[in-house]
Amino acid sequence: MRRRMEDYLEAIYHLTSHGGSARTTAIARFLGVQPGSATEMLQKLAARDLITYRKYEGAELTLEGRRVGRAVSEKHHTLCELLKMMQVPESIADRDACTMEHNLNPVTILQLKKFVRFMQECPEPVPRWLEHFKEYSQTGTFPQGCRRPE
Repeated sequence: MRRRMEDYLEAIYHLTSHGGSARTTAIARFLGVQPGSATEMLQKLAARDLITYRKYEGAELTLEGRRVGRAVSEKHHTLCELLKMMQVPESIADRDACTMEHNLNPVTILQLKKFVRFMQECPEPVPRWLEHFKEYSQTGTFPQGCRRPE
C-alpha cells in the first residue's frame, strides 16, 4: 500500500476515534491538502474497500481500513515517543515519525514498541543513562560518571 494511502487511513482513524465519520474537509485540513485531493483519495480507498465513503457525509473505516489506520497510528506514536526520548523537539519528532513510520521493517517496529513501552512503564524513575544522555545532548560534554570514549 502506498504511503499516502496509509496517511489518509491514519487521519481517518484519528478523526473517527470517538465514533462517526470523518468529513472530507476535516481530512483535508488534518493532512494539509485541498478538499478535491482528499475526495480523489477517498474514492481510491473506497474502491479498495478500506473505507466507506459517501459524498457530503464523509468516510468511515472498514475493518481492514481500521486495522491499517490503527497500525500506522501506533507506529507513529512509538517513533514520536522514541525521538522525544532522544531529545528531538516534539514538532520535529512528529514530522520525522511520519516519514519513518512507512519504511521500517515490522520486526524493528515491534522492538521499538517494546523499548518505548519499557522506558515508559519501568518502575524506576528515569534511568540514569537517559538523564546522562539528556545532559550530553544539551551540553555536548559527558556527565561525570560516564565512561569517556578512548
